[in-house]
Amino acid sequence: MVRTEWNSISLAILGIGATGFSVAKFFERQDIPFVFADTRSNPPLLEEAKQKYPKARFVLERFDECFFESIEKMVVSPGIPPDNPILEVAREKGIKLIGDVTIFFEHARAPIVAITGSNGKSTVTSLIGEMAKKSGKKVGIGGNLGPPMLDLLDKKTELYVIELSSFQLELAEDCQGAVSAILNLSPDHLDRYESFEHYHSAKQRIFIGAVKAVVNRQDVKTYPSSKHNVAVTSFGVDLPEADDFGLCDQLDELWLVGSGKRLLRAQDLALMGKHNMQNALAGLALGSCVGLPEDSMIETLREFRGLPHRCERVAYIDRVLYIDDSKATNVGAVCAAISGFSMISRRNIILIAGGQSKHDDFGALRDPVRKSVKYCLLLGQASYELSQTLGDVVPVRCMDTIEECVASAHAEAKPDDVVLLSPACASFDMFLDFADRGVQFQRAVRDIHNQYSSREAL
Repeated sequence: MVRTEWNSISLAILGIGATGFSVAKFFERQDIPFVFADTRSNPPLLEEAKQKYPKARFVLERFDECFFESIEKMVVSPGIPPDNPILEVAREKGIKLIGDVTIFFEHARAPIVAITGSNGKSTVTSLIGEMAKKSGKKVGIGGNLGPPMLDLLDKKTELYVIELSSFQLELAEDCQGAVSAILNLSPDHLDRYESFEHYHSAKQRIFIGAVKAVVNRQDVKTYPSSKHNVAVTSFGVDLPEADDFGLCDQLDELWLVGSGKRLLRAQDLALMGKHNMQNALAGLALGSCVGLPEDSMIETLREFRGLPHRCERVAYIDRVLYIDDSKATNVGAVCAAISGFSMISRRNIILIAGGQSKHDDFGALRDPVRKSVKYCLLLGQASYELSQTLGDVVPVRCMDTIEECVASAHAEAKPDDVVLLSPACASFDMFLDFADRGVQFQRAVRDIHNQYSSREAL
């Protein structure tokens, strides 16, 4: 394994944010000088960075010729797009551009599970982390989820479970023998990428240097391309071959199966929604590839209820289930959620969607909405576009607030319906982030629950 001789290189960290801070901490621990740079004149964390790293030199907004002549390598934060003019100049000057993912893979001293995908990656990352903890391992869990990956580096760690976004993977060079997975792929972040193919290419970099690829049999885009010579283990919601993972129906009971045997009844999963069966199977496949004990994995699946704002059960009011899926910021995630909570016999979902468009194709929602959604409440900047797309397949109404959406959904819902917040959009037009949107939805639902409980008590 080739290690970089960092002390012989003039380094810059581009981006004064969470990732930049973690890179700076890594270099400071090794007493390596660096330049802290940002394309903004006054980034929000500037004063904190100056206090925390007083020895660092800072370059902001304007980058002169001397800066480019002195720098040999630049660590680029994932929020900075590849076509940023500063990066284009850096490439012309021969400056090597890397991400924190490259540094992490070079310095991690334990096996690594690396996970990406359009949807479900945080759930699967957390699930495998819990499986590893259940088995008694010291595990580092982070990356795009939780702590920055460089903050996890520790000689005592026995397994790393790392979530990687397409932004982080753009600069990935070698995954150094990781067990890598693309869980699924649907159009996302098309405000950053020229096309779905460019997005797909970024995700494929997770297989560079991997020892094993875990793929989704129902999604051919998750398989490594022919240029990656890597062994494959698969998961899917069908009957698998002997060494893979899937579902089996025996005596009218649905089972999760793998490695040629039944593992767990589907009804015993703590995760809600049919789509979470795929997440559970992905967890079993990845855990198996790194040697996690079967009993630890199964026990975790009986207990693990998922992450906040990801198909999270909020309340059950008058036989109506309220689900917070605020993290569903792309169309693929919403389609999965609708499928996960749909009934075969009738339309049973009241969908709350909308927000700040990420330039997804909303037309992909039409079929699942037609089959399963009885009413659609729309919110935010994309509400008009969504109403134009869906208005001929389902009754729609544009609302001003999340509280109005919840109140209207409660008024329309019948027993066995599901009120599903699954926006297909970013949240920044009306909320701080997806978590803030989810919290406000939950608050509105609990207000109705309290009102209903008060009436019941009379």
